[in-house]
Amino acid sequence: MSVVRATLFRLATSARFEQTVRAVPLGERRARAAASRYVAGTTLDAAWQVTNRLHDSGIDASVDLFGELVTDAATAERVADSYVRLAGELAGQPAGVWLSIDLSHLGLDIAPQRCAEHLTAIAAALPRGRRIQTGAEDHARGDAVLGCVLAVARAGQADRLGATVQANLHRSKGDLDRLVDAGVHIRLVKGAYVEPASRAHRYGEPTDVAYLRLAHRLAEVGADFSLATHDGVVREALLAALGPRPVEQLMGVRPEVLDDLVPRGIPVRVYVPYGADWFRYWMRRVAESRGS
Repeated sequence: MSVVRATLFRLATSARFEQTVRAVPLGERRARAAASRYVAGTTLDAAWQVTNRLHDSGIDASVDLFGELVTDAATAERVADSYVRLAGELAGQPAGVWLSIDLSHLGLDIAPQRCAEHLTAIAAALPRGRRIQTGAEDHARGDAVLGCVLAVARAGQADRLGATVQANLHRSKGDLDRLVDAGVHIRLVKGAYVEPASRAHRYGEPTDVAYLRLAHRLAEVGADFSLATHDGVVREALLAALGPRPVEQLMGVRPEVLDDLVPRGIPVRVYVPYGADWFRYWMRRVAESRGS
């Protein structure tokens, strides 16, 4: 991983850097203008506008209310309530619209059991046929994230859950097997966090090989999964080998790929985030563009 990319990732998790940039009016305006490529907007209405445009083009969506790393229980409760209401509103949206969430936004770091209760309530509020996808988080939260998802699956909500598996992590094969056994949909990504070599494959060929192996394993066991990568070489190799598997993309990242995939009959889903806490997400997209 390049020094520039690693530095950008550190800035993406720096509250001080965000506060410094956004405190300057010109900095705030420029940052928001640049982020608009990757972010639907600050309101739910803005997100629905994007999901409906995508639907008109034959593309599904997963909507995420920005937020992560919550350390206050009252905030986690408010987030959970917001997501329960959001789940109910999906009934008025196209059938292909799902939800996404980072479990640290639901208070995973405060009380994992309460986080699982929140996620169960959100999943139960979803219309039939919809899912809520849990996002990737750093290796240190791996056990807690896996435990939460499996607890909610055991509570009878497996068919409404999606989990993100990061191919670069050494632990991912075991996690994947447990999630598949639980009946949870898998969103396979390469992995965007900066992790030590003891926990993760190096960025580049080692991660690419791990991704290919995990995708083939998912296909072999008949799992319900999607290929969430912007690496065209890896994606096309897997589509050629496995057939028209669902592909997931991030809003604003290589959007021209959508114009190629949809006419070929490849199911496509786009991650559509919205909300006031857009800054650090935007910084991650900038970091990933440096060598992604």
